[in-house]
Amino acid sequence: MPEQHSTLRAQRRADTQRMIQAHAVRLFIERGYDATTVTDVAEAAGVSPMTVYRHFPTKEDLVLVDQNGRLVAERIAASSAAQPLVRRISGALIDAATKLTSGGNGDDLTANKQFLLARLRLMISTPALRARHLDNNYALQQAIVDALGDDGTDPDTAFRAQAAASACLAAMHTALVRWAEDDGRTELPDLIAKALTAAFGDDIVGADPDA
Repeated sequence: MPEQHSTLRAQRRADTQRMIQAHAVRLFIERGYDATTVTDVAEAAGVSPMTVYRHFPTKEDLVLVDQNGRLVAERIAASSAAQPLVRRISGALIDAATKLTSGGNGDDLTANKQFLLARLRLMISTPALRARHLDNNYALQQAIVDALGDDGTDPDTAFRAQAAASACLAAMHTALVRWAEDDGRTELPDLIAKALTAAFGDDIVGADPDA
């Protein structure tokens, strides 16, 4: 029973977080990021500013927080360690993008292509978000390295993992910018695969990463 209550609390927390973020992104688009306060977001979501800060410690987090890092890390951890590093990372990035743009269930307002596109446009157009996005990108790189299973004892192995993660994320960033410029008309997973293929060749993303 305690475990069930804990699961329900976690679900309610996740639902509240998604609801707050959906209202925040809507307001940022309608009024502008700088012109919208956390208090405005709280009023729109029907919660207190303290509740907003409990879920999103900074205003930037209202745009930047998502499930991408968790999805990528889970996909990498489930892939075969016998595969090349770049193939493992590429498959995870494409799979995570597929899940994030495939649409949510029920009242999940944050799990769809248009929401991700709106967040991406805000990141590109807002200087404060661009700066924080770089920090988030580094955190994602570290999450990828950790998921690859490197214990950090071999400097050369760690360096190869960091280099592979950084290169793959650079290719993905190129795809994300093109996706935003293209107004989301091309499927994001396809663009990421195209960018990774341009960087590493057909063999890296042309086969099933788990094959």
